[in-house]
Amino acid sequence: MVVNQDEDYMGLALNEARRAAAMDEVPVGAVVVDKDGAVIGRGYNHPISADDPTAHAEIVALREAARVIGNYRLMGATLYCTIEPCTMCAGAIVQARVARLVFGAPDPKAGAAGSLYNIVTDPRLNHSVEVVRGVLDDECSSLIQSFFASKRRPL
Repeated sequence: MVVNQDEDYMGLALNEARRAAAMDEVPVGAVVVDKDGAVIGRGYNHPISADDPTAHAEIVALREAARVIGNYRLMGATLYCTIEPCTMCAGAIVQARVARLVFGAPDPKAGAAGSLYNIVTDPRLNHSVEVVRGVLDDECSSLIQSFFASKRRPL
């Protein structure tokens, strides 16, 4: 059943997000899975430690997947990410020709897969992505909310 598979792969993305949290980076994680179910890319947010504004989980995972298959076009692949992608990541998802995007928690302030913008399904672009929202939403939301709550605690 696809739902159980989606939850399993989202669990892997959550593990990546925890790696980011351990580095005191915003806890977002992503994995890319090919059409046969093999994980071909993993990533977690680390723009601060990498001094790289593009080091978002999705971009890191897409880069690794492209290296693994030897092609930037990730035809038939699914990208799992814990938080709805931003505009930069959504654009990269379209350019990579990802078939499916599965995300956990929506991002009402920066989400570009339906919340604020809808880049991944914009018919004016050269590719459209199937989107599945809300997989393990509670776990994904809790992780990022806990992270930001810890930043707001008084010293």
